[in-house]
Amino acid sequence: MIKRKINFAQFLSMPTLLIYSLFFVIPLLGGIGMSFTDWDGMGVSHFVGFDNYVSFFSDERAMHDIVTTLLFAAGSAVLLNVVGLIYALLMNSEFKGKGLARVIIYLPAIISPLIMGYIWYFLLQPGRGFLHFVFEQFALPDLTANWMSSYPTVITVLILVNVWQFAGMTMIIYLAGLQSIPSELLEAAKIDGANKWQRFWRVTIPMLMPAIRINVVTNIIGSLSVFDVIMSLTEGGPGYRTESLSIYIMRMCYGSRTGYSTAVAMILFVIILIPVLISMNMTKQKY
Repeated sequence: MIKRKINFAQFLSMPTLLIYSLFFVIPLLGGIGMSFTDWDGMGVSHFVGFDNYVSFFSDERAMHDIVTTLLFAAGSAVLLNVVGLIYALLMNSEFKGKGLARVIIYLPAIISPLIMGYIWYFLLQPGRGFLHFVFEQFALPDLTANWMSSYPTVITVLILVNVWQFAGMTMIIYLAGLQSIPSELLEAAKIDGANKWQRFWRVTIPMLMPAIRINVVTNIIGSLSVFDVIMSLTEGGPGYRTESLSIYIMRMCYGSRTGYSTAVAMILFVIILIPVLISMNMTKQKY
């Protein structure tokens, strides 16, 4: 019988694995079990099988929340990466005040999303918000007066506010990736006759792939689990039109449907997991 020895690296990883199991694996397994019950958060739970999952997929409000969550995530994740990369390319060049510019771009990211949402709500309030009075001076008061009048407009505003706040975090990761690219590679490509666009696509983007992978994954996770910005700006309204799955889970949980809300949380976990695995596979590099 062959005895396998634990090497030093595996020994050092054991505390991390223990913490990971304690705060992720065990709660996940407990949540899966709870999702098959009718627990109300207080009394005795009863096993109901897949009833919670069937109820979710037969709920029109829940189906609309999935659409809202996916639309927000698609727009937000794409724009965060595009805007963050543009910021990083600009901040990687030499100009006066570069340090201050980096601070200004990153500053919104350190503010709570809930507080930032309330700030934007006061700016965008129809009829009395700051931007209403600004646009009124240019005879354009309707630009903010009707921003909640249609579903596409509200979703667009929510996406833009989220991108404005968190593009700085994406920029920092891309900027670190840009600064780690050896200048010799770019110089060699330039000597070989590659123009700026060719150097960007053939050298910069491949070398940025680790940063792209991190940003894509984190932005997908953050966008699909969105809560704060929607709660502070619209509270899921008008009605439940802009309600995300995270807000839906919270409301079901406080509505004495803890077992059902846990089932929805499991569904959201799968919804997040699928695009994350796809994006990780697409951005995978061979070293």
